[in-house]
Amino acid sequence: MRKSIAALLSVVAIAGTVAVAHAQWLNYPTPGIPRLPDGKPNLSAPAPRTLDGKIDLTGVWQRINEGGAVRFAGSASSPAHLTPWASAIRDQRQATLSRDIPTSKCLPSGIPPDMLRQIPFKIIQTPMVTAILIEEFNNWRQIFTDGRPLPTSPEPAWFGYSVGRWERDALVVETSGFNDKTWIDGGGTPHSDALRLTERFRRLDFGHLEIEYTFEDPKAFVQPFSATIKFGLLADTELLDHQCENEKDAGHLVGK
Repeated sequence: MRKSIAALLSVVAIAGTVAVAHAQWLNYPTPGIPRLPDGKPNLSAPAPRTLDGKIDLTGVWQRINEGGAVRFAGSASSPAHLTPWASAIRDQRQATLSRDIPTSKCLPSGIPPDMLRQIPFKIIQTPMVTAILIEEFNNWRQIFTDGRPLPTSPEPAWFGYSVGRWERDALVVETSGFNDKTWIDGGGTPHSDALRLTERFRRLDFGHLEIEYTFEDPKAFVQPFSATIKFGLLADTELLDHQCENEKDAGHLVGK
């Protein structure tokens, strides 16, 4: 069961509405999950496959925390080099303690950060499109695998426009058409509307997924760079309803 459930249940219990938690299927055995003799999910079992033989990425996933928040660029441990334009923006955001991160205004931080916080997302895979449901703010992505190309002059979007193809057991996703309002990590690393993101999804076994992110943006990065992030399956649970209402107080912050 995911880590946030314990905190949620304590709040619900205080309010006297514990039944609500049960209605959200937070501890309901998921059909089709391989089990150990004691009934626990066998997360080391082979990765499932679809009827046409492709790896099935379907499931509720959460980043495996291996050392705090992810910082893709501009840190001593990162191979990425920011352009002067991007470095100045990143430094300003860090100086203000990321006060203007989009989530503070109930807006998406973008891809990949909205998939990297300790908040789950759910992949639903079909032959023509793969949907990613993001618990935070009830957001979602569509990855089209029906052979269509990326749009040539799209309206800039928070999550861009994504198309995918299979290379053996990896789903390779190309995304473009981003607006320039999102961040690529929680450290305030910016990008321009020329960002091109390539993701390689690999389900290693039943309970483990890794995604390799490759960033290309000549305005923000001196050269393309990649990083791989690991995720774990959250078995026998579901996404929660997660809304943001901070915009109700946004007017009080103007001029302060």
